Amino acid sequence: MRLFHTSDWHLGRGLYNYERYYEHQCFLDWLLDQLENSRPDALLIAGDIFDNSNPSAESQRQFYQFLRETQRRTPQINIIIIAGNHDSPGRLEAPAPVLNTLGVTVVGTLPRKTNGEIHLKRLITPIKDAHQDILGYCVTVPFLRPGDINYGKDGASYLENIRLLYQDCIEYAATRKENQQALIALTHCYINGCEISPDSERKITIGGLDALSTEIFDSSLDYVALGHLHRAQTVAGKDSIRYSGSPLPLSFSEMTYHHQIIQVDIEPGAPLRITPLLIPRSVEFLRIPEQAAPLNAVLKALSAFRPDKIPQEVWPYLQVPVQVTDPQLDLSVQIEEALKNKCVRLTKIDLHRPTLLEDIEENSLQSLDDLTHIRPSDIFRKLYLERYHAEPTKELMDAFQELLQIEEDLRSSK
Repeated sequence: MRLFHTSDWHLGRGLYNYERYYEHQCFLDWLLDQLENSRPDALLIAGDIFDNSNPSAESQRQFYQFLRETQRRTPQINIIIIAGNHDSPGRLEAPAPVLNTLGVTVVGTLPRKTNGEIHLKRLITPIKDAHQDILGYCVTVPFLRPGDINYGKDGASYLENIRLLYQDCIEYAATRKENQQALIALTHCYINGCEISPDSERKITIGGLDALSTEIFDSSLDYVALGHLHRAQTVAGKDSIRYSGSPLPLSFSEMTYHHQIIQVDIEPGAPLRITPLLIPRSVEFLRIPEQAAPLNAVLKALSAFRPDKIPQEVWPYLQVPVQVTDPQLDLSVQIEEALKNKCVRLTKIDLHRPTLLEDIEENSLQSLDDLTHIRPSDIFRKLYLERYHAEPTKELMDAFQELLQIEEDLRSSK
């Protein structure tokens, strides 16, 4: 059996003020080609299909056109989708009756019986070949919030409820599984000890618990397809438990990632075969200069930058790191002027201020209680010193005092 594992598409997400529909479409077109060329038995999408719970019409159009085109070009494929923490479970499941006719299974919430019990059968999806023979079963568990699950013993913790749910799902699947059939898990969560992307991932915190343990995954599982983290990685050093990562860099902290989907080949009696398929980057990410430098050096580097004349939708994204030691009110104007008429999209001017630990330790405000004993002008001077490591000029202090007087006059007139 061959699987494709992908996740965290975040359709509809922009980068700063720029839309990224073109990049997402390039990825979807590339994925369609890979599906047609490799003919996997199943495509597993491990959540965060959309970037928010109310996705744009354009991002929904992209998604459903992709599903329709996948069914047209690879009609034998099983597509299994779960909701992530960015998705609306109800919105994702709403078209399920129609999607089922395309061979698409969507699990947004935990299905329940009329008595309120979790319907385990509907969390187990068979993976079939072109002849409708069952190759294996997929345990599908979407992202779960505290209110989504009250499982097992009364008073059980969130983690214990999750463990019991997986245990029962896997045991139920095992009763249906025959000797040569595989057992897969598809879920969206944060597993303890994995590497996150600090600028783009929404931290999952549930009742003070930041992560789940790999112990929730029974050893009988042949492969665990995870979603949520944007860096492709194994979990606890196990090839069989993986995050596929996001298909696009969602922040500059991800510009060096090897974005990929995972091809998984499972054969009875043979070792698991994992093949990362690297996703071509349709739009480049640039940082000029590579390291923060004083403004004069930055302007020189930007002036020397000569990008190719290319269509606007493929203009590179640019971040400009600048070292600053004092306020420069026209800094952004100078940088924008240096980039004028150049085929590039400026996303952020990243200001770096040198850290003098001794000065900060000596001059920082330690608590809110300090504010009751310090004059406003002293607070302003201390904050200025902490940020710029220099005393404010007399002109600046006079202007601050003038603002304080204006504020006092306005309060007195009320």
